[in-house]
Amino acid sequence: MENKYKSVIDEAVGKLYDRYPELDEKYGDTGRKKCCEDNIHHFNYLESAANADESKVFSDYALWLNSVLVSRGMKSDHLIDNFKCIIESLEETDAEKGEVFTFYLKQAIKSIRTADRENPSSS
Repeated sequence: MENKYKSVIDEAVGKLYDRYPELDEKYGDTGRKKCCEDNIHHFNYLESAANADESKVFSDYALWLNSVLVSRGMKSDHLIDNFKCIIESLEETDAEKGEVFTFYLKQAIKSIRTADRENPSSS
């Protein structure tokens, strides 16, 4: 995987798997690889939002993704926790656009939580 945010993504995935060791047990290396790929998509949307100078681009993506994940049996907290791990990893580095991305991730978390309050069956 060639991505300018690879080190941040690797760190975030490591944090997520440290918090949820059952992920390794359940999904193994294949799951970890898929999680990295998912985070690449998150960063692509973060880049798009930053290029448009519009946090709503990322929040809309996060809401869509969360609805897909919830429809497949996951909880909103899974995506929120992943976003929190990315935020922590960004805060520990001097990644390009790190502050902007952190803001967008926090906005997306708020959007997901608001949507969950409005539709409690999705949380």
